[in-house]
Amino acid sequence: MIEEQIKNEIRDELRAVAREENVTILWACESGSRAWGFESRDSDYDVRFIYLRSTDAYLRVSPLRDVIEKPISNDLDISGWDLQKALGLFRKSNPPLLEWLQSPIVYAEFEGFRESLSALIPQYFSPIGCMYHYMSMADRNRRSYLQQDQIRFKRYFYMLRPVLACMWIEQGLGTPPIEFQCLLDRLVPKGTLRNEIELLMERKKSGDESQSGPQIPIISEFIVDQMNRIKAVTKETQFTSEWSRLDEFFRASLLKVNGNWTRNPLLSEAEGEASGRRQEAGQCR
Repeated sequence: MIEEQIKNEIRDELRAVAREENVTILWACESGSRAWGFESRDSDYDVRFIYLRSTDAYLRVSPLRDVIEKPISNDLDISGWDLQKALGLFRKSNPPLLEWLQSPIVYAEFEGFRESLSALIPQYFSPIGCMYHYMSMADRNRRSYLQQDQIRFKRYFYMLRPVLACMWIEQGLGTPPIEFQCLLDRLVPKGTLRNEIELLMERKKSGDESQSGPQIPIISEFIVDQMNRIKAVTKETQFTSEWSRLDEFFRASLLKVNGNWTRNPLLSEAEGEASGRRQEAGQCR
């Protein structure tokens, strides 16, 4: 659990980002090990958010920066994606984004955002695309760390979690849950392997990020065996060609957050507000 004081500090930082960048934060949550359920005592707070700019900001010819990143400070790692970028990645069944929408630790939400976007997941979820992502993550860590005699505990989980996510998808269970314990409960029966994984998780949570130890053969063998078994995963992806539902979602978000008029730079502020009221009145008629 995250202390309320830390949550308030994070919310203060998010409010500062919204003011400085002139954006509306639609969704902000914890990602990474704290959301996965195996954080160490000194784990960073990986705060991720989705934001929307004013309608005027999107009506332009020059490219618009679609990422906001804050320097890591006081264990706070805060960054976010513009809604347009997020929806483009959502179309590609981007696993980190799908995980954000499941996060059990929420810092901010614009009314109904998670529910509305999550309702579109069944139309855009790509099993092959997600499995490729998770297998790539597991393989990077396997090649870099599983050949060593000593291994950091967190690296084991950076292999175990994506392997279990692939198994979840392979069994036709849909989008993998973000919480590691849910994957473990469903996919690894009680026994020696399960006991060793749970013991390792307890050791990681009670230690720090740099904690390491000798390889655990039964866990290493499980990772390698499962990766070899699921090696049929390829770079091929299954992206839907339908943009229309995401275009509708983006337009609806603009209207819900910003209203149905934009600022006219040729008018004074008072004239612009009056023009906006006339536009709204015209829409009502």
